[in-house]
Amino acid sequence: MKNWILIAVVCLLSVSILSAGAAAQDRSQTVRGSWMQDGALREGDIVLADQNAGCEIVVSEKEHSAVRQAAIFLAGDIEKISGYKPPIVSTPSGQRVGIHLITLGNDEIPKQIAQDKLRNQWEAHQILTMQNSVWLVGANFRGTAFAAYTLSERLGIDPLYLWTGYTPEKHPKLVLKKTDYFANSPTVKYRGFFHDDEDILPRPFEYSGYPLRIGDVPTEWYQRFFETALRLRLNMVAPYTRAHRRFEVQKIASDWGLFYTSHHYDILLSNPFGIERFGLGKARNAGTTWDWLTNREGMLNYWRGGVLENRELDAIYPVGLRGTDDRSYTFPKDMSEADKSKIFQDVIETQVRTTKELLPKDKQPIFHFTLYTEMLKKYQEGSFDVPADVIIVWTDNNDGEMRALPQKTDKWKHGVYYHLAYFGNTVKQVTHTITPQRVAGEFKKIVDAKATEYMLINVSEVRENIMEARMIADICWNAPTALNQPDAAQRYVDWWSREYFGANAAPDAAQSYSNYYGLINAYDKIWFGADKFQDALERLGKKINGKPYEPVPRETLAQLKARDEQYRSAMQTISRAQARMNDEQKQYFFEHVELGLLIDWRPTQAAIKLIEALDAPDAAQAWKLSGQARQPLEQLELEILRAERPPFENWYRKTWIRRETKPSNVHRSYEQLRVFTSSRGTRTLTEPEGAARPDLTRFTRMW
Repeated sequence: MKNWILIAVVCLLSVSILSAGAAAQDRSQTVRGSWMQDGALREGDIVLADQNAGCEIVVSEKEHSAVRQAAIFLAGDIEKISGYKPPIVSTPSGQRVGIHLITLGNDEIPKQIAQDKLRNQWEAHQILTMQNSVWLVGANFRGTAFAAYTLSERLGIDPLYLWTGYTPEKHPKLVLKKTDYFANSPTVKYRGFFHDDEDILPRPFEYSGYPLRIGDVPTEWYQRFFETALRLRLNMVAPYTRAHRRFEVQKIASDWGLFYTSHHYDILLSNPFGIERFGLGKARNAGTTWDWLTNREGMLNYWRGGVLENRELDAIYPVGLRGTDDRSYTFPKDMSEADKSKIFQDVIETQVRTTKELLPKDKQPIFHFTLYTEMLKKYQEGSFDVPADVIIVWTDNNDGEMRALPQKTDKWKHGVYYHLAYFGNTVKQVTHTITPQRVAGEFKKIVDAKATEYMLINVSEVRENIMEARMIADICWNAPTALNQPDAAQRYVDWWSREYFGANAAPDAAQSYSNYYGLINAYDKIWFGADKFQDALERLGKKINGKPYEPVPRETLAQLKARDEQYRSAMQTISRAQARMNDEQKQYFFEHVELGLLIDWRPTQAAIKLIEALDAPDAAQAWKLSGQARQPLEQLELEILRAERPPFENWYRKTWIRRETKPSNVHRSYEQLRVFTSSRGTRTLTEPEGAARPDLTRFTRMW
């Protein structure tokens, strides 16, 4: 894949010079570690660390906390690579190489810095080596911070290391090549992750076995999310849905340089999830009814509480009118659509006005209005208006396909809320299903429609969706370079395969991704084998109990066997790829590619055996085949354990995002079949405890 994302002009002179009029390396080559000099020193190269000595990081006290946090990460990154941790100082000592983090206007900078190009830009930055210094200069403080995160990756730090588990190569002598790099302003102004349905993160559990929704997710998990976003040069995060909200987490996001926002029903960041659960309604004098017609002041009091809580933070405020538990707002039954629209308009105008009154004078409020479900049609009909300073946010269909986009330029700025993960009627967050091809195609439409003011990506707990999340982050930074060349998706997959699994393994790794998306190209395909397994087990149970049953259709068995063959072929390609990987690459490849296939393949194998048991000529053969059906499911249990390495212990335990069969209190396929076979068919988890046991003599007579 050539020239993915931001193209760098590589000048081959008498020294190695890294120059960029756009904002990144040539993506036909490895990005991570590409600025590190492995060979002999060349003119202009700078030694950042050598054994127990090295550089210092210079950050003025005038700099924003986001720049200081980036400096902390950069110092730790240099230590991971070299063993030497540079001190962070407010003024240069003059005794060491200095890495200077400076935001335009905060301090003196060399005349070689392109100040005219940086001035009045959004997050643009330059990285320049000169004499015995490295200059990281941003147009604003986020630009400065992003320069530090860019440098870390080019020195050898994987920006996704928290999820891939990759450790950098060790270089006691760390040398930075001569560099002049410039990153222009990004395509999308506000862009970030929405950590929706944080159900598998560590916290107390309810009696039901589900996560305690009012429990605390550890702060370190939010810090992992925030660090990942920043290393991908994102500037926004929506860290809460159904968990205990703590101001500490919101403040960390803002202090680190991330706009704190939330999703469509969390109006003015007021935390409607806590209106009763945490007593916020009573504390804010919100009244007892969520009714704009009869309790206008109470609802305003509740929303004011959200603004006042976050007024000192960098925040983006959702506006609109929804119920308090992510449901449509309930209007009187006889109210006309026209009157409903007037109320929507009144509510939003009041929210905007109220927020402006409550914020400090130096805080320019930012608002967004999400066209989710019931609101899309109303907006398209033009039945109500919103203030011009509200960003209109268009949504996908929860499966990565845009429902609609703006058709013309109007007074509003537009953005997008996009799902890589979704928890709905059929859950699907156990592995990634939105293909790079879909991402590339839909984001080309998004950019062409100029919906580029705002981009919120639903990534759930990030881990399973990190490949596509990085793709979107790259597009958000420089969409023309990412998308305006043929076959953008395949170029990205090819680059990803080289970057994360090495050049030798890349062809088979890329083919493995192709095989993966051929088999898991929709959320229901994750559970194709499990659903057929469940159906076969129910039919077998009926046969054992002497009840009428229908044979499994022949085409179902043919489908399962065809998928089994496809999986076997895919696993051969995976094995070839892994044979050319180191241990870390093998582990991550297993987690990101192989496990997603195994989650469907193992139940597919088990379903085939159960169907064969159903058709067996005698009871002995049927039980033998039923026992064989347990083997792939038992193997899957071990394979899941392999993916539950630290810090992801118990990652796939029973939660909302794990597929369960009906009724809702039964366990997954392995547990169902274990109980079924160990009881010799006298009990299944689909039957209540204490149910009448069948007459097993019937079972023998059926064959």
